[in-house]
Amino acid sequence: MSLSVLFVCLGNICRSPTAEGVFRERVQAAGLEDVIQIDSAGTGDWHLGKAPDQRMTRAAAKRGYDLSPLRARLVTPADMQQFDYVLAMDHANLRDLQAMLEGTPRGHLGLFLDFHPQRPLAEVPDPYYGGEAGFEQVLDLVESACDGLLAAVREQIS
Repeated sequence: MSLSVLFVCLGNICRSPTAEGVFRERVQAAGLEDVIQIDSAGTGDWHLGKAPDQRMTRAAAKRGYDLSPLRARLVTPADMQQFDYVLAMDHANLRDLQAMLEGTPRGHLGLFLDFHPQRPLAEVPDPYYGGEAGFEQVLDLVESACDGLLAAVREQIS
């Protein structure tokens, strides 16, 4: 059985590519890279084709995650039919996804932090206009939520 996960934020240059990079590392460490497809996208089109934010890339690299190959893309209605999990970083992006939904999603459409074991926040805050601490907070939240997501996905594919 194979499974697919799409992470979605606003511009696809901070939060969702970070989740993609962290989850990809977790999946590879678990030996499941041939079973789980991972991607990220944005609801806004300002950064299409661009690499993740340099501040996010630097913060992620300090923790061993390479975001440099990733490029921003726009989420499409077809994504909701292609992916088993479509995970929004915040309520605004979830509403945007629900508005573009044509019919019933293929799988789970919801908030990414629902998979965080402690769920300290409902949303992953956007670090774009803040300082370095915001990027570290995103990584902290994403790492824990990726662990929870991987546990859920493992149950589904075993």
